[in-house]
Amino acid sequence: MTTEAILLVGRGAARTRTVLKTHAEQLERRTGTTVRVATYEHEPVRELRDPLARIDAERVYAVPVRVAHTYETLDDLPAALSMVAGDVRYCEPIGRSPAITDLIVERATALRPATPDVSVVLVGFGSSAKPYHQQMAAYHATRIDEQSEYGEVVACYLHQNPTVECVRYAIENDAAVAVPLFLTATTATTEAIPAKLELDRGGIAYAEPFGDHPRVTDAIHAEIAKQRALAVGDRSDTSSATFETRLTETRRPVATDGEGPIE
Repeated sequence: MTTEAILLVGRGAARTRTVLKTHAEQLERRTGTTVRVATYEHEPVRELRDPLARIDAERVYAVPVRVAHTYETLDDLPAALSMVAGDVRYCEPIGRSPAITDLIVERATALRPATPDVSVVLVGFGSSAKPYHQQMAAYHATRIDEQSEYGEVVACYLHQNPTVECVRYAIENDAAVAVPLFLTATTATTEAIPAKLELDRGGIAYAEPFGDHPRVTDAIHAEIAKQRALAVGDRSDTSSATFETRLTETRRPVATDGEGPIE
């Protein structure tokens, strides 16, 4: 059994797995630690049961490669991680990282230089029930507004207010650049968001999702380093336990598929 391993977990099929493998290779070169990739499409507990059970390490740093928490990262994924034999250190999603702010600015300035007459539009997925996407977008909006020369930075969402279809009429400048706060290209980034922004009308340049950019690797690496610093030898000592660590300690799989209880 190895001492440590890093696990990158994402939702999606071939495209997501390809992106995660790129980050895994970059992390292995940086850290010298074995990095594994696991992806699921619909049911984390069922789909990840076997690959997670095969991980042979005393401590596993599990990173949900998502920009913000979702129902799955709060419930299903922590439950699935209980199948890992070793000590699991469940990391925070990577969205609220200074490295991601830098990447957003890089994506934006590649299309529209930072000037007072250009607006930046951050487009998130959003959730009417959970605050995490909104908190993530607000974090980046504040940092970009303080550190760049853009005229304004506004956030909008696919699934909560302010909605993406209204943002064109809310920004102050005629010129804008929209950056989707998504890891990989999906129908949301290639179809829904462009249609709702009415890109064919002009005025708004549209950036690519984050993908396999090295700054995403930076964000993953920083989160693992944080968890290493917080790690304690005795798991019964909860004084330094993070929100994510407590999730993996309390969530357990529930059998709903007729296969019987999961121990």
